[in-house]
Amino acid sequence: MIGIVVSRADRASSHIGEHLRDLTDWTTEEDETRAESDGGGTVFRTTGFELREFDALHLEIDGIAEAFDDPDLVVFASKHAGDTGRFLTAHHTGNFGPAEFGGGANAFAEAAPNVHTRVVRVLTEHAPANYDVGMECTHHGPTDVGRPSLFVELGSSEEEWNDPAGARAVAKAILDLDGTDPHRERQVVGFGGGHYVPRFERVVRETDWAVGHVGADWALDAMGAAENHEKVIERAFERSGATRAVVEGTKPELRSVVEDLGYRVVSETWLRETTGVPLAFVAHAEDELGTVDDGLRFGEPARTDGDGVGGAVLERLPSELVAEAEGIDREGAHAVVERHALGFDTHESGTRLADRVLLARADDRDSIVEGFADLLEGKYASVERHDGELVARETAFDPAAAREAGVPEGPEFGALADGEAVTVDGRTIPPEAVHAEHVRRFARRE
Repeated sequence: MIGIVVSRADRASSHIGEHLRDLTDWTTEEDETRAESDGGGTVFRTTGFELREFDALHLEIDGIAEAFDDPDLVVFASKHAGDTGRFLTAHHTGNFGPAEFGGGANAFAEAAPNVHTRVVRVLTEHAPANYDVGMECTHHGPTDVGRPSLFVELGSSEEEWNDPAGARAVAKAILDLDGTDPHRERQVVGFGGGHYVPRFERVVRETDWAVGHVGADWALDAMGAAENHEKVIERAFERSGATRAVVEGTKPELRSVVEDLGYRVVSETWLRETTGVPLAFVAHAEDELGTVDDGLRFGEPARTDGDGVGGAVLERLPSELVAEAEGIDREGAHAVVERHALGFDTHESGTRLADRVLLARADDRDSIVEGFADLLEGKYASVERHDGELVARETAFDPAAAREAGVPEGPEFGALADGEAVTVDGRTIPPEAVHAEHVRRFARRE
């Protein structure tokens, strides 16, 4: 069940609450065990939700989960204030440093990263055409909620707080959270960047990783030197349910503290590349081929075969054949490897293929070689497939033969190279007279 917090002191919150009650059928009952100002009085219930109203601003209320009937998640329907125009947003709560706006210093509410990802997507679905949708860093209280929680907000000024279309969009998004687990297997903590977090928004929109607490640069500055605040950093991981972090910017001291605490700093590229790949296989592939940042990439079988990738076979591709196939069609060569390999090594920031691959079966190596042979046919006149090698033949213009035939260098060379006959001193030189067959042999194995 999701507990929805509406604050009477917050016009946007009250407005969202009005639309929540209008969008679905609620039952009501009177709770006389709590003051009306503290979530008592009229309580609204519908399948999957319980809505209570409070007099205080959200960030001033501690232990709010106790007001509800054993919620799995607490959602604060709230206003967003800032110079951001028509804006729908969501964020977790906590303080990396002093508690200037509610909650405890160096403390965090339990994040709900999976819900956060879901709410960004449904806010985008329901947002009126003139509204933007985004994410914010972790900021302000409360930090003592009692359950996983997040703020879902309507912004950014009084005009929007009173806008029925904006309020209704937020209300619809909250109702769309029914049945969403607070956590998922893949969650990271974010460090760095500004108050609004486009990098981490890309992560939740474009990968299967969710983001818990985010310490913006200003929050980290308020916290102080990372090496003096290990407990705060560790708490951000614990309250996010994460073991990995993405750090925007260099921040060597912070990175060192994260690693010393037993967590891992990964890149946005790492999150993108591991999307859909079982994490057990990611670890195995990194042991065999190096990290994603070193050039490891994953193929389609790693994403489609699920957990059935445990028996991966490490193989080497013939390097000369790899280079030739890439030279003819780089995208095509990568597509061949991605189609058949569980994982593969690259260099030059993932733009060039290396020769090591992880395969589900050794036979898949032959499929890659055959795919490369198909690419060779785009350059060579013929490609003969033999057990031990590929024999590629092409007929090309031979400058030496042209000179021997008395053809001067210049336009005549170009014409002959293009397959056109030329006339020299009254003699016709056909192109086939100055073309020669070239044969290249590519081993199937090194």
